[in-house]
Amino acid sequence: MTGRSDSLRIVRVANFVTPVSGGLRTALRHLGTGYRAAGHTPVLLVPGERRTEQETEQGLVVTLPGPVLPGSGGYRLLTDRRAVAHELTRLAPDRLEVSDRTTLRWTGEWARRHGLRSAMVSHESAAGLLRTWGLPAPLADAAADRLNTRTARTYDTVVCTTDWAAAEFRRLGVRNLARAPLGVDLAALRPLTAPERAHERARYADPDQVLLVLCSRLSTEKHPERAVDALAGLRARGLPAVLVVAGTGPLRSRLAARAARLALPVHLLGHVAGRDALARLLGCADVVLAPGPVETFGLAAMEALACGTPVAVSRSSALPGLVGPAGVAADDTGTGFADAVRELLDRPEQTRRAAARTQAEQYGWPAAVAAFLTAHGAPPGGPAQESTEELRTERKDADQQGTQPQDAEEKRADQAHVARRLRGADDAPRERAQR
Repeated sequence: MTGRSDSLRIVRVANFVTPVSGGLRTALRHLGTGYRAAGHTPVLLVPGERRTEQETEQGLVVTLPGPVLPGSGGYRLLTDRRAVAHELTRLAPDRLEVSDRTTLRWTGEWARRHGLRSAMVSHESAAGLLRTWGLPAPLADAAADRLNTRTARTYDTVVCTTDWAAAEFRRLGVRNLARAPLGVDLAALRPLTAPERAHERARYADPDQVLLVLCSRLSTEKHPERAVDALAGLRARGLPAVLVVAGTGPLRSRLAARAARLALPVHLLGHVAGRDALARLLGCADVVLAPGPVETFGLAAMEALACGTPVAVSRSSALPGLVGPAGVAADDTGTGFADAVRELLDRPEQTRRAAARTQAEQYGWPAAVAAFLTAHGAPPGGPAQESTEELRTERKDADQQGTQPQDAEEKRADQAHVARRLRGADDAPRERAQR
């Protein structure tokens, strides 16, 4: 705890986080560290094997027992609402920040009952995920609209990291939105020198080969197979390319089988431990691929830019607006990504690497932390905004406008959302065939 009278205890709750998970874990760590540096008291509550408490650079991290979800790549889930509610009561937050719009949405109602200001951080496009899992666009959009309407009513603030992420809420007339981008660690992530790059890339590719890197969770919504297909397309055109994949997930074995069947040079590294090792990998690549079509920010792609490496990104995601001239937006096919890689390689190397770093420098973590604190009504260095009494009045007005109980159809959509996410949606084609 700090001695400041305006210091806030910001309790953050998240599912789908493991010691080896990627973007969300990184974002939570940097935000917590930033909140602490600004004089607040961050606490992170996540699932784990057992109950633990540990003081870290991002503040207190509490784990509660949660079951491992089969086929999810090791994810655990906070399923015991009573235990979570008890822990929240014990932690006595001033603000609640939730990074899950489905399995933890009930915590927004908990905050309402306790007179606390709450925020949900939208880390994904609901409609995009449902479409990725095979739901026809009209049905996906309708289900997402119901989910997003309920989310906006449940929390005081919906935090969106990009305008792209906010669009699915704005089309519903949602007004309690806050725009707060994520960031990149510009100090830890830097371009390699030419000798450093040559030394590092020698581990993966010959000097005359093109080194492609995919840093991603290997799950259905990320579409890692498009990176393999892009590699196949480039080699069919006579370009001697190789692909290195950093990350794990339920599609790992399928990806390996695809590469073997096509006789492609694909190196599956699994989880890359240590930020330095990951930075060296990103920095030695010629191009980093980001094929996920529902990315609302895409930390791995932005980290690649910080390392001076250009990126080929999905045209359907938020990334084209973030990477700007430092990347190329690709159609969502292997051919589309092969074309994007070819376009990037046609640019002089020094030019494309300088453009990458310049673009990343617009997204430092200090600005991101400041934006998140503003969303919480707690600008850095200033007193917390909005008294508890004002908040209760706002909530009373909102309640009088009507918040209908969750209908059965929306509940089924929520359950399907969670179930598919847990197993990587591997079974979606079979389920549709059975229907």
